[in-house]
Amino acid sequence: METTARPTGTSELRADCGSCFGLCCVALPFTASADFAVDKDAGTPCRNLNAEFRCSVHAELRRTGFPGCTVYDCFGAGQKVSRHTFGGTDWRSAPESAAVMFEVFPVVRQLHELLWYLTEALTLRPARSLHADLRRLLAETENLAALGPGDLVELDVAGHRQRVNELLLRTSELVRAGVRRGKKDRRGADLMGAELRGADLRGVSLRGAYLIAADLTGADLRTADLIGADLRDARLAGADLTGSFFLTQPQVNAARGDAATRLPGTLDRPAHWS
Repeated sequence: METTARPTGTSELRADCGSCFGLCCVALPFTASADFAVDKDAGTPCRNLNAEFRCSVHAELRRTGFPGCTVYDCFGAGQKVSRHTFGGTDWRSAPESAAVMFEVFPVVRQLHELLWYLTEALTLRPARSLHADLRRLLAETENLAALGPGDLVELDVAGHRQRVNELLLRTSELVRAGVRRGKKDRRGADLMGAELRGADLRGVSLRGAYLIAADLTGADLRTADLIGADLRDARLAGADLTGSFFLTQPQVNAARGDAATRLPGTLDRPAHWS
């Protein structure tokens, strides 16, 4: 059944674990690695998930071998699926719904991530010529996220993501046009471990760039496009990311910053940063 969604605000695109049935702790798989202490199959509850759908080691995730959990963010998909898509019926009390719920969760997560980008794009004044198109695609994405379980399972998320991405690319070009001044774009670039200390990256496209363990200490990333950039263990001490756009909380969580790192106002400083 299709319903019409009410407009989504950024607060609804933030995880509210207290309103979720621990979906990320069950639906998603993980492999024993530096990020997770054990293997876990998709659809199998994490050993740390308690009867109240809470993590029993939440305050000690990094110390107990689960730093990957501190990086993940569902963009509010957990509470949306738990409280709206399935009307507050949890997978333990209704095990017949569990498989579909776990299949729907990553679909809604992708849609909510797109809603985050579209909502942010509408705040970017240099792209105001695209705002009407952005609003239409935002409304369409909201309506898709409000679909029932059966329709969500059948949804062509990749096709919809491509349409959104095309508009976000045009948005990026307009936002960066006045500041890049001939700088080389680094879209998809392999910058793993790169020495970028103090670099002037204003207006540079770093879409999908591999910045794993890169040294961005003191770098100026204002008006840089960071959509999809891999910032795992990137050093952001003293870096200025105010005005950077399409940056998300999971990216920030995966990086290494400090008290001097400047972030956009929509993002939180991770508790594990020094």
